[in-house]
Formats: sequence, structure tokens, C-alpha cells
Amino acid sequence: MNKENLVHFRERLEDMSREILGEAEKTLVDMTDHNDNYPDPADRAAAESDRSFELRLRDRERKLLAKIQSTINKIDSGDYGICESCGDDIAIERLKARPVASYCIDCKTRQEQQENAKAG
Repeated sequence: MNKENLVHFRERLEDMSREILGEAEKTLVDMTDHNDNYPDPADRAAAESDRSFELRLRDRERKLLAKIQSTINKIDSGDYGICESCGDDIAIERLKARPVASYCIDCKTRQEQQENAKAG
């Protein structure tokens, strides 16, 4: 992978990281600013459901943030864009769609098929 691509993907990953951290900050402010006092149990249940959904979303983003940092470390070490399973290059198109991809499409497809076979 050329230097221009590496710079592009690093910037994209850093943008993704900033966006996630910004959303987390907004969630924290929103949740601490509210003085929820719902006399109607249905309203309280809806608010709790919304809060639970928001927290699940932030947890997924927390995991993505760890992947982003790991991917930036791969850029720094020169390992970015190399499949962790077979060692081949990951297609640029795949990295454009999912910059944190650590497997080429063939290995990822095979991995998902194995997971589905175990679950089924």
C-alpha cells in the first residue's frame, strides 16, 4: 500500500474516532442533565428503553474505538492492509468500505461460514 493511501486511511480512522468520542460525550451530557421524573409508568419504561438502547449503542462504539486504535497501530507498524489469516493484501475497495477490516474478503467469508455452521 502506498504512502498516500496510508495517510488517507489514518485520517479517516482518526475522523471516525473523533466522531465516536463526540457522540459519547453528547450521551454523557444528555444522561446527566436530565432529571427524569415520570409519573406515568409507560413514559418511564419508554425512557428506560431509550436509555438502554443508547448505552448498547455506545458499547458497540467503544468496541469499534478499540478496533480503530488497533488499526492505527497497524498503520504505524506497517502491517495495515494485510490479512491476519492468509497474509495476502486486503483489497483497497474492502478497506474503503470497512477501514478496520483485518481479513481479506475470502478469509472473512470463510470465517463467517464456519461460525454459521457452528451456530446452526
